[in-house]
Amino acid sequence: MTERHFSVVICAYTEDRWTDILAAVSSVRAQSLPPLETLIVVDHNERLLARLGAEYADHAASGEVRVLANAGPRGLSAGRNTAIAEARGQFVAFLDDDAVAERDWLRHFAEGYADPRVMAVGGRTLPSWASGRRPAWFPEEFDWIVGCTYRGLPRGRVAVRNVLGGNASFRACAFDATGGFATGIGRDGDRRPLGCEETELCIRLSGALPGAVLLIDDRAVIHHRVPAVRERFGYFRARAYAEGLSKALVARSVGRAKGLEAELRYTSRVLPAAVARGARDAVLGRAGGAGRAGAIVTGVAAAACGYLVGTLRARRGTMVFTVAPVVRAGRAEEPEEPEEGEAA
Repeated sequence: MTERHFSVVICAYTEDRWTDILAAVSSVRAQSLPPLETLIVVDHNERLLARLGAEYADHAASGEVRVLANAGPRGLSAGRNTAIAEARGQFVAFLDDDAVAERDWLRHFAEGYADPRVMAVGGRTLPSWASGRRPAWFPEEFDWIVGCTYRGLPRGRVAVRNVLGGNASFRACAFDATGGFATGIGRDGDRRPLGCEETELCIRLSGALPGAVLLIDDRAVIHHRVPAVRERFGYFRARAYAEGLSKALVARSVGRAKGLEAELRYTSRVLPAAVARGARDAVLGRAGGAGRAGAIVTGVAAAACGYLVGTLRARRGTMVFTVAPVVRAGRAEEPEEPEEGEAA
């Protein structure tokens, strides 16, 4: 696949990340497989919208880089849905506004879509710590706290339940079957460190399209900046609690078995082994061992607490989310999907 079939989406909300946003866009424009277009969606920030519009005015006429205002409620999910509705590509890829993609990022995504059953391909996200290195107490098994690939995920190109939203792509036609990302769940700038919107979408996608395959290809690498505030234990604990709240909404929507299938394996197999390694390192006098073991226990407890609170709130109707259909402008321009067994 050498044609420009990818629309790349970068959602932004604050001028504090100006340099990061420009770096993200530059990494997309430098891809070995150039995208059809890059869509920058600004989340209810008129000043940032005008500034980005001026920055990329020379690229607007060709459509190479388009700057859009979030047409829905505040938050990441609605921003992504705005881009999906406007995207002209056969595939829609998502990149965080504080991340940069390696040169072959889109090329590796494209290879996964040679199989017509594949509806989504995600990649590997590596942390770029503000301090220059991982805090000694921060366990790799909890890198999802900072939006990165965590220890315990399978390596290589493998089928998964869900991709991770900051480094992911979907066939555009998948949104015709499922609708867009759910609003009322996921991030709202820095206001609440929730997540799981991509998990809910992927489970819904697999239900709507039986036989659909979702992949992670760890060759599709991006580097995600981790600011100093997210290297602190207070953020770690708050984000783990917020993840529990989000998981409660997902489980209520798609059922506990599907919503927590991967998480139960993770907590029963990956984390006990990680605690044991931390305790062993502590006994051997290695730096950070006791801290990592303690962080894992604290993270699990915080997530469990969030899950219980989220379950109660969902039952009372004080935590809800909605899924709306996305009417895509580029739908009529798409090529027909290949028959099974043919190359995409």
